[in-house]
Amino acid sequence: MTNSNVFQNLSQESMSLDQVFHNIVRYMKQDVIGNYRLIFGTDSQVHTDHTLFITGIVIHRERKGAWACIRKVKVPRKMTNLHERISYETTLTEEVVSLFSEEMKQQLIDIVLPHIYKGASFTIEGHIDIGSGSRNKTRVFVNEMVSRMESLGLEPKIKPDAVVASSYANRYTK
Repeated sequence: MTNSNVFQNLSQESMSLDQVFHNIVRYMKQDVIGNYRLIFGTDSQVHTDHTLFITGIVIHRERKGAWACIRKVKVPRKMTNLHERISYETTLTEEVVSLFSEEMKQQLIDIVLPHIYKGASFTIEGHIDIGSGSRNKTRVFVNEMVSRMESLGLEPKIKPDAVVASSYANRYTK
């Protein structure tokens, strides 16, 4: 299983967590009065001889763009059990969130804090690639996975609001 803390995006091939954090700080400092959402989410795709997991980290400035990167984890087998796969997606999201120390989160809060009366805001979300619709096979896992995100202090989002997991990360699992 390849599981490293190497991140990448379209313009940077290999970033450390420190580089990711630096990019997030730099992005937020461009507009300190922005409404920011730091979003984490994972999606997976079963391939013939492995399962590929992509965890996305996105700093979204509402109505004004975003900066994002991904981390890839490859499991050398087909993970066909849906609960196992959804649970592992959630575990990988939790793992990446846990790399962000309380000091790092506080640094991000401190960027917008002096500007909250001018409309600035900052939230941290955990996007889970599951839905509660009656036709969605993952609906039985919603309470379990949402509770896991809440236990980390994240605001959980499921489909259709879990865009980092269901759209951004999904794009890189193919």
